[in-house]
Amino acid sequence: MKLTASYHGGTRYDITSGKHRVVTDQPAEDGGQDAGMSPVELFVGSVASCVAYFVGQFCARHNISRDGLSIDAEWAMAESPHRVGQIDIAIHLPHRIPSEQKERLLKVAHGCTVHQSIATALPITITLNPHAPSGVRS
Repeated sequence: MKLTASYHGGTRYDITSGKHRVVTDQPAEDGGQDAGMSPVELFVGSVASCVAYFVGQFCARHNISRDGLSIDAEWAMAESPHRVGQIDIAIHLPHRIPSEQKERLLKVAHGCTVHQSIATALPITITLNPHAPSGVRS
């Protein structure tokens, strides 16, 4: 699997994956044009949308209406190193579900792929010009 983040001037980078494109930028107060979500917003949004998908699939399997389903995500930054230090996810269903399903729904939400990917340390390798032709120096 592969996607590409490409520079588009200022602090804007467009992420392309197949036929899809997402614009990332920094807010004006950080020197950007606010043309899209910041990478941190996109990261937190990825967690929230993954939880939403897993919860939505749970609802579909149990004949619970997904109409009005929404997920709120709040986060706090941490230092040393600078990073997202905490994410709080709130699932909103506009109707009640039986208490025995609540616990199972929360377990499913915790099992979302993005959440599990960051809950367990994963290796991230960063290289410079990994496939550069022989005349290009890194």
